[in-house]
Amino acid sequence: MKKITVLVFILIGFIANAQDPIFTQSNYIQETLNPGFSGFEDSDRIAAGVLTRTQWPNLDLRVDTQYAYLNKSYDYGPSLGFGIGVNFLRQHETFNKYNFYQFNVNYMHRVNLDGGWFFRPAIEVGLGFKDIGFSNLTLADQINISTGMINPVSVDPLSNNTDNVFFGDISAGIVFEREERNGITYWFGASAKHLNRPNISFVDGENLPLDIFYSLHGNFRFPFLQDYNIMMTANYMQQGEYNRLDIGSLFMVNQFLIGITAATNPARNDDNSHVLTSINGFLGLEYEEFRFGLSYDANTSKIGRTNGVYELSITYLSRCRRCKTDRSRKR
Repeated sequence: MKKITVLVFILIGFIANAQDPIFTQSNYIQETLNPGFSGFEDSDRIAAGVLTRTQWPNLDLRVDTQYAYLNKSYDYGPSLGFGIGVNFLRQHETFNKYNFYQFNVNYMHRVNLDGGWFFRPAIEVGLGFKDIGFSNLTLADQINISTGMINPVSVDPLSNNTDNVFFGDISAGIVFEREERNGITYWFGASAKHLNRPNISFVDGENLPLDIFYSLHGNFRFPFLQDYNIMMTANYMQQGEYNRLDIGSLFMVNQFLIGITAATNPARNDDNSHVLTSINGFLGLEYEEFRFGLSYDANTSKIGRTNGVYELSITYLSRCRRCKTDRSRKR
């Protein structure tokens, strides 16, 4: 019975926690949210980056997540443009040795609208893999207390019915963008991940569809004191019964960036939930084609001393070969 109990505990835990990883820096690296940002910089530019996240390092529930992306825009005059990209996600949970990997390819098509507007619909197709290492579990009915011997056979009906999980995944997104005028730019977008609701159950014959992950996001950038810029961001996310709203701003002073974001929980799913869950600070540096970013989430809830959440990012944007002047990043 103890083995059955432990297996049920693990499986229920994944039902409760089958939520997509969310990056603090997704407000600045939107590829993590929306395939519509593949080729977003236009003019045949190449964009690439790596983002790593360490959550709650002081607890046994530590989670490490890494994300990498590469995309390129293709421009054939004012009437035709598109972007192609790939990205990779890895997540590891210390407590239960859970590993998750996913590789995606995406395509964005640019539609030029009137008045300086651009419409960017996109689709993303990927393959996911989940591993919990069931073969490494040794539980109660396998242990002979008298001799200390381990029996490789168990009476648990689930013992031979669990496996690693492969699944296909389909996502889509759109972005509306207004071209820069007088130093002012803005865009807004929406995305939906896991449109096919893949089955992520570890138990053969059972169906556990992954909830669709919805995101609505926007960005408004304007000049400040002539040589500086301020960027305002908002990002609402919903998956199942859980939601999150991030609101923040980024100050760009020469090659330095300083940002602050408030992460909120509008749903407050139980009496112990907080509306404001963390205050997130961001420091960045631009050096030629590279941008380096460091963020820290200061917890404001009663979850305990977690030592926060750390993220480190390095992104690259190639020079603007089709522009009269090598313009700066859009975001």
